[in-house]
Amino acid sequence: MPGALPESLSEAERARISAAIAAAERGTAGEIVVMVASRSGAYRSVPPALALAGALLVPWPLILLTGLSVTRIFLIQLAVALALLLGLAAAPALFPWALPRALPRAVRRARARAAAQHAFRARGLSHTSGRTGVLIYVALAERYADVVTDIGIGAAPDAWRPVLDDLVAALRRDALAEGLVQAVEAAGAILAEAAPPGPGDTDELPNRVIVTE
Repeated sequence: MPGALPESLSEAERARISAAIAAAERGTAGEIVVMVASRSGAYRSVPPALALAGALLVPWPLILLTGLSVTRIFLIQLAVALALLLGLAAAPALFPWALPRALPRAVRRARARAAAQHAFRARGLSHTSGRTGVLIYVALAERYADVVTDIGIGAAPDAWRPVLDDLVAALRRDALAEGLVQAVEAAGAILAEAAPPGPGDTDELPNRVIVTE
């Protein structure tokens, strides 16, 4: 289906990514978590906003092209607003990619970035003993990827750009699992230098892939 979401991860693919995380963490004090979300949020405010915008456009052609009374035009406008609201309310379930892509790209990216930051805190990555948590986050509907790192990692921000570029390229060709494995391996190489292992290091966070709706 054109515009549909990329395929999510099979159990075998999740196991492959988890194994890559475990292998990467053996060479670093860092903690890598991979999270794949079908979309970065529920977008509950979008259907009412689109319905209101659509309803505001309805009266103008009726005023210009018909002789309908003000009352009749208002009733038509109200009916259109209700129909749009009901129709758009069903869109997230039927077409989970549709509402995010109805928004400007900058808005989608800002929402996804905020969701990644929230997930970083909510999943405990900011509470590792050395503050060396790394979240590799993907929002499928937005085709957005991000790497969020904690303050204990000394790598320069530019070091993560190739990781993100390769992951986004994998998303575009619907190679999600391959892209995530490569991202984990690349993150492990960066972390091996920026946060080398120390005595007594333990695996503080689960290596399983987190998949959310």
